[in-house]
Amino acid sequence: MTQAITPDTTLGEIVTQRPELARELEKRSLDYCCGGKRSLAEACSAEGLDATSVAEELSSLETAGPADWGEMGLAELADHIENVHHSYVLEELPRLSALASKVNSVHGDRHAELADVERIWSRLRSDLETHLGKEEEILFPMIHQLVEASGPLDFHCGSLQNPIRVMLMEHDDAGEMLAELRRLTGDFTPPGDACESYKALYAGLEEFEKDLHMHIHKESNLLFPGVIELEESMD
Repeated sequence: MTQAITPDTTLGEIVTQRPELARELEKRSLDYCCGGKRSLAEACSAEGLDATSVAEELSSLETAGPADWGEMGLAELADHIENVHHSYVLEELPRLSALASKVNSVHGDRHAELADVERIWSRLRSDLETHLGKEEEILFPMIHQLVEASGPLDFHCGSLQNPIRVMLMEHDDAGEMLAELRRLTGDFTPPGDACESYKALYAGLEEFEKDLHMHIHKESNLLFPGVIELEESMD
């Protein structure tokens, strides 16, 4: 059952209950992925918005309701994230890298910001490839082990809170780089002299941002808190 949206509802709860409102939050600069634990009131206050009005606006919009992934078990959710979001990221990273390089080489003399776009994207790509590798090869298999266990486990890293803490810090870093890319590109708006590759780059970056925000939300606000709660219940 979908819960009513109030100023006390967290941003993460809003997106889990009604995923189609993610874009509405982004339009209002309300960070639901890395900042998903904040209440709507807290987030609106930081942006100078009236939380009651925003809650009413969001509640009035018709959406499809809760997503299937909001009800998944922890192991199933980890598999979902890997199959849906990791696959998308690993497919898009080289494609957008090639576009960023091409566009900068052709238009960089007239649009100096493209050098920074290519540089930041290159760093984001490197960080994400490492991040996803650690999740797929280490953290997610340990989550499966935890779910299947009948008692406490002795992981090489100690508590799973330790690698999760690192993953959350890396989420913050990725979020900051995405925000800088949005700033440099004027909200991913191509200039008047943009060629088709230029337009494809900016459209791809915007779609990538949308997917990564939802990806981080599912991990930071659903998967990781659930894993920590399960592990603590086994002590």
